[in-house]
Amino acid sequence: MSKTKKITISLIIFLILIIPTISFAALVPDCTNCGWKDLMDLVNNVIGFVLKGMVIPIAAIMFVYAGFELVTSGGSTEKRGIAKKVLTNTVIGLILAVASWLIIRTILSILGYNGAWIGF
Repeated sequence: MSKTKKITISLIIFLILIIPTISFAALVPDCTNCGWKDLMDLVNNVIGFVLKGMVIPIAAIMFVYAGFELVTSGGSTEKRGIAKKVLTNTVIGLILAVASWLIIRTILSILGYNGAWIGF
């Protein structure tokens, strides 16, 4: 399978999974006289959407893909290496996402946002 075909298939799968999530996401809070709390609520909604609506489903898909590649490798060290690389990169991506959430949560706490649990 060519690289262009893989990218196209991946993009189509990504859009099929993400578009319903985006269309039902109520990210912007209702306000007529918006203030600091409303801005922080917006940041909280965006962080929660990215973590729960995008990162976790994409990571799950990548884990399934790595597992499929590993199971169907048939003893091929090349396919097994690809599966391990995908799995490792997915774990690193999840760690980076959680670390960035912790950094943003800490910064917002320092700035005085005492609202809902940031991102969740």
